Amino acid sequence: SDLGQFCGGNTLKECEPAIESLSEFGVSVCLDYAVEGEHSSTGYEKTCLELLKMIEFSKGKEEIPFVVFKPTGIASTDILEKVSLSQTLSSDESAEFDQIRKRIHRICEASAKANKRLFIDAEESWIQQAVDDLCEEMMAEFNQEKPLVHNTIQLYRHDRLKYLDGLKQRSVEKGFRMGLKLVRGAYMERERDRAQEKGYEDPIQPDKESTDRDYDKAVEFCLDNLEHCSLCAATHNEESALLLTSKMEEKEIQRDHPNVYFSQLYGMGDHLTFNLAKSGYNACKYLPY
Repeated sequence: SDLGQFCGGNTLKECEPAIESLSEFGVSVCLDYAVEGEHSSTGYEKTCLELLKMIEFSKGKEEIPFVVFKPTGIASTDILEKVSLSQTLSSDESAEFDQIRKRIHRICEASAKANKRLFIDAEESWIQQAVDDLCEEMMAEFNQEKPLVHNTIQLYRHDRLKYLDGLKQRSVEKGFRMGLKLVRGAYMERERDRAQEKGYEDPIQPDKESTDRDYDKAVEFCLDNLEHCSLCAATHNEESALLLTSKMEEKEIQRDHPNVYFSQLYGMGDHLTFNLAKSGYNACKYLPY
């Protein structure tokens, strides 16, 4: 298909050639079962089982340090929204939310057993609070020894640095490591339109400079807290990647520090990924199938 350039294949087996050829260049892989828009508990369950299969597949493979899932692949958007807004759930909805938590727990537990780092993708702001809370709950359980579960921080939101400060405080209190994947963000138009329509404050930064500034500050935040934090800078922005490499040098952090990764999408930003890997940094590709 035309999407072949951005996709590892239709099955885990079909991803193997891409995984092998990337690893020849010292580039590792984050496996991504790219399914969205499931709308039934049968669908969510099916996705969950595929994710567990993906974790099993990656077991013992050093070239796959990460796996990822999107919460809306295994959870109803309506429920996540209600929980995010602290609305009262009916008993059916409570039972459904309980199932969501169990699915996420199963995935995190399987990742921990397979010793894989797990990225939980970000969602739109109106359902993100529930995702943040579930993610933190999993960090508290599975990130005691090392940062396995990672939350995704969208820096085009103007409240994320504040969120990071709060998370750090809670991680110190509860004794867990923070896993953080830093991205700029993906739903700007939708976010702005909805804020306007519903009459609440736009959660998105006023301009790109503000996003860039917060992204760089978040990178610095992670490097300053490396002893209990893992950072994946998921970006196609050259300035951000360069900034991270120069800050690492400045702080005398080894290039292949196990808690610092750079990530780009498969089929995109190749010059960044391959040059970083060649220079001795941990570089990985998001490989959807």
